[in-house]
Amino acid sequence: MNEDETLAILVGGGPAPGINGVIASATIEARNHGLRVLGIYQGYRHLVKGDTSHVRELDVDDVSRIHFAGGSMLRTSRTNPAADPESLRRCVRALTMLGVRYLITIGGDDTTFGASRIAAETKGRIGVATVPKTIDNDLPLPDNAPTFGFETARSVGSAIVENLMEDARTASRWYLAVTMGRKSGALALGICKAAGATIAVIPEEFPGERIALDDIVDTIVGSIVKRLAHGQDHGVAVVAEGLAERIAPEELAAVTTAARDAYGHVRLADVPLGSVLRDAVRTRLADIGLDATVVPKDIGYELRSAKPIPFDAEYTRTLGYGAVRYLLGGGSGALIALAGGRIVPVTLESMLDPETGRIRVRMVDVTTESYEVARKYMIRLEEADLTEPRLSRLSAQTNLDPEAFEGRFGRLFAAPATA
Repeated sequence: MNEDETLAILVGGGPAPGINGVIASATIEARNHGLRVLGIYQGYRHLVKGDTSHVRELDVDDVSRIHFAGGSMLRTSRTNPAADPESLRRCVRALTMLGVRYLITIGGDDTTFGASRIAAETKGRIGVATVPKTIDNDLPLPDNAPTFGFETARSVGSAIVENLMEDARTASRWYLAVTMGRKSGALALGICKAAGATIAVIPEEFPGERIALDDIVDTIVGSIVKRLAHGQDHGVAVVAEGLAERIAPEELAAVTTAARDAYGHVRLADVPLGSVLRDAVRTRLADIGLDATVVPKDIGYELRSAKPIPFDAEYTRTLGYGAVRYLLGGGSGALIALAGGRIVPVTLESMLDPETGRIRVRMVDVTTESYEVARKYMIRLEEADLTEPRLSRLSAQTNLDPEAFEGRFGRLFAAPATA
């Protein structure tokens, strides 16, 4: 192996538990093969300006124990290297000036998209591999494998929700726990199912491009009413933040004023979804003669830089190793996945959505037994609740008669209109 060859590693997007495990194992494997290893700070942020000064050389001693730690020793950023042709050219030029022969990018769908553009631009001069990272679990990996960071985020999030459930019981209140998940509701559903929360509300359960704010509100209110019918005045609803992107802007005005990141996405952290839902739920409860303490709670940043659980610590060591072996074997332009204990390169081109030109997003499949079990253990209105004698028991908790109650909540179960 040519000792003058250089491998560079960078991290893009939001933090996820396990990043340091990838950096460590990739560095160790590359150094064991005689490569020079450069860690590039803050993703593409400086490269797109042609700045090559924010780098450090990595050796085995620098990384040998970092796989236990959360966060990213190389930090991260959401800078888009393919925002325009000139940014891409400057990025490639900077990598060339650094002598980079191989590049490993660690990130989610946007970082993966940027890597695909660099691979296409360099036409093999720089071998590119990307390691999928996102607590959203929304990349289409082989065998439905989780993205690294998801399992830790679910574990930490479940512990938080368990504490909220106990506080809700003690103080006779409801929490609206809003979790990360820009498109997919996988994290919200996983936390709800693992913690045994009252209900999860995720985008995938609503048909159509847009979701009516009223439908989300009445789904939560229906859960509150059903809990009351069971003699319980408290609960926790786990809500996926991605609902905000599908609510019409006129219904959720903050979406149109919130800042956007380098990829054009609304910064969902700036959208007060929890507060909007709290106010709407309180209003709806008052309309049907009920009063409850409803408290919004965002669960997100607490999860991203958490210390990885053993699953992610072990998983990421294999991914970093696999990325280096793939590149040294002559590969380029692929995402590194793990299926059946084996490294499986997935070409970036095969992951692109032909309609959007972006990396495809893996959504929660609501037809599976996994979702069915989660749904069965939630306390939420179901279509069978609108038949007697259940209907009368539920309506008795409110100021609505059975007919009015059915009229209020029946639309939640109406079949979607067809063209």
